[in-house]
Amino acid sequence: MTDATPEITDRQFWMSVLARADLSDLESYWQNLSHRPEYRHLRKPEIGMAMVRGRAGGTGSPFNLGEVTLTRCVVELNAGVQGFGYVTGRSRRHAELAALFDGLMQEDSRQHGPALIQPLYKQWMARREQVSRKAAATKVNFMTMVRGS
Repeated sequence: MTDATPEITDRQFWMSVLARADLSDLESYWQNLSHRPEYRHLRKPEIGMAMVRGRAGGTGSPFNLGEVTLTRCVVELNAGVQGFGYVTGRSRRHAELAALFDGLMQEDSRQHGPALIQPLYKQWMARREQVSRKAAATKVNFMTMVRGS
C-alpha cells in the first residue's frame, strides 16, 4: 500500500510508457509537434548499469538477478519544469526524448496524453500480447505426457 497521489501514479504510468516506447514513434511525435519547447540539459544522456532484483517464484525472497544497461537524462524546459528519462539499453536519444516528453506531460498532460501516451500504451500492450501468444504456443504440459511402457 502506498500513499501516492493521483499525480504521482499518472506520472509513473506515462514514464513507464515512454521508457518502453519505440524510439521511432517518439521521434515522429517530436518532429510533428507544432511548438517544440526550448530546453537545456541538467544531465546529458549517460549510459550506466543498474542492478535488477527478482523474487523467487515471483513473490518470495528478493535476490539480485543481474545488471542491466540503463541510459538516463534530465532536461529543464524553459518553463522551469524538469523532465526525467530512464530507459533500458544504450539509446541516448530515447532517454532524451523520454525526458522531454516527461517535462511536456507535467506542463499539460491533457494535451499530450491522448495524442502520445495512449497510442504508445496501446502499441506496447499489443506487442506484449503478441509475445504472450507466441510463448503460449510453445508451452508444453508435462503432466499430460504419457510415459512409455
